[in-house]
Amino acid sequence: MATPATAANNNMQYDPVSKAAHWLTFALVAAQFAIGWMMPEIGWGTEPEGLIGVHLALGASLLIVVTFRLLWRLTHRSPAPLSLTPKWQRWVAWLTHFGLYTLLVVMSLTGWASASAREWPVKAFGVIPLPALVAPHAKIGFVLGDRHAGILSWALLCLIGIHVSAALYHRFVKRDAVLQRMLPSP
Repeated sequence: MATPATAANNNMQYDPVSKAAHWLTFALVAAQFAIGWMMPEIGWGTEPEGLIGVHLALGASLLIVVTFRLLWRLTHRSPAPLSLTPKWQRWVAWLTHFGLYTLLVVMSLTGWASASAREWPVKAFGVIPLPALVAPHAKIGFVLGDRHAGILSWALLCLIGIHVSAALYHRFVKRDAVLQRMLPSP
């Protein structure tokens, strides 16, 4: 039987599905950045082979995972904020999360549009084919691809840095339970 302290602690924790989706997103994004930096330069006539093909499959999979996370978050309550966290920090956290979700979706869509313009097949999880987002050779697809590999990826990296820094600040400076709420339960 759960004690009042255990029940209060469970109300502060994210549910197991939210935790699993968070860490799956982390793994996919980390893989995407690593692969993106190791990929060959993409130019006219480049084929979606090797790392490029893996990057496409992971990007499409990431879009599905993030969409699932958004739907899950809309239908399942987040734990109550820690009572000692100032309102401005909760607002900054909300803004950072909003930015992360937005950029994850935008990054996935711009990469997909770029692949569509190049007539590359995009398959989520490597097996679920997705339709083209733009017409073959559409200029917008190439422009979005440039933004995808440029300013959008740097903006996402900056937001990830803020997110991780905040988690570490809560763990090592404030010594509160913010980080533990998303860690796997013992």
